[in-house]
Amino acid sequence: MKPLEDLMANAALKGKMIALSEGADPRVVTAALTCQRDGVARIILVGDAAAITAEIAAQRGQIEGGITIEDPASSEHTERFAEEYFELRKHKGVTLDVAQRQAANPHIFAAMLVRLGFADGTIGGAATSTAEIVRTAIQVIGVAPDAKMISSFFLMLFFADHHPRQGALVFADCGLVIDPSAEEMAEIASASAQSLQSLTGQVPHVAMLSFSSKGSAAHARVSKVQQATDIARAANPDLLIDGELQFDAALLPQIAAAKAEGSPVAGAANVFVFPNLDAGNIGYKIAERIGGAIAIGPVLQGLARPANDLSRGCSAQDIIHMVAVTAAQADPHAPG
Repeated sequence: MKPLEDLMANAALKGKMIALSEGADPRVVTAALTCQRDGVARIILVGDAAAITAEIAAQRGQIEGGITIEDPASSEHTERFAEEYFELRKHKGVTLDVAQRQAANPHIFAAMLVRLGFADGTIGGAATSTAEIVRTAIQVIGVAPDAKMISSFFLMLFFADHHPRQGALVFADCGLVIDPSAEEMAEIASASAQSLQSLTGQVPHVAMLSFSSKGSAAHARVSKVQQATDIARAANPDLLIDGELQFDAALLPQIAAAKAEGSPVAGAANVFVFPNLDAGNIGYKIAERIGGAIAIGPVLQGLARPANDLSRGCSAQDIIHMVAVTAAQADPHAPG
């Protein structure tokens, strides 16, 4: 469990402030209380103050150091957030009246906490669609200056005895971009490599995945992966990247020797870039539900500041893990 222990310990050292936009959800409250107890991060619970307070009491917790509550209906920040939202969205026809209503939305309020520096990152999605969480993040927090697109990844942790490789791996994109072009797949590869390095300190070895390994099959979908590999390699000459590779050739040295001899990545990949969302989403869920991996995500990459999405089937433990990842994203280069 060392990758997970390292992630949690690193988050605790940073002392970041993370806003949870579904503050009254029982899973979110459980996660907040655990983060408070273990010092994983400081937490802002956003939502109806009475409902949040009642849920904390029901769980026999206390509002003390490490947890604060922000109710958009009564917060001193709401008017300022409305004005900021109006300035951001008036070119889209948003009026000040609409902005005032939007500022009371907990997801928009939490994103504004991040945009204006009151929080280091935000997390939502336990009871909300990915589309709403991502749209809010893009509109309020915005895209990073050096990013061409927003994508996502899962941090996959393998440490069971039956796992042929143990440690932390990145699977991308398993939650957002449905059918990336070759250019978009290359951008996902570059972003995912940076994410792995910032979260784990590992040197990225990026495998561009396909049903073919090094020309074993000919098809337009194989060609897309080959083109994406070439684009990513040209944009990042120092990046260890190879494709197209089948998953087993990317993961296991003995398979790599037969299918991709001489590859700088095959058999040692720690970043796996899937060719589309079908493959990525199915792949991570098989690894999690049958393979016994811990899957943390979807983690968004490409935003100006951290904002992350939760699965609506998430547990309190999933939320705690995401808090730790979001804290690491907020300060990726600080020593931990």
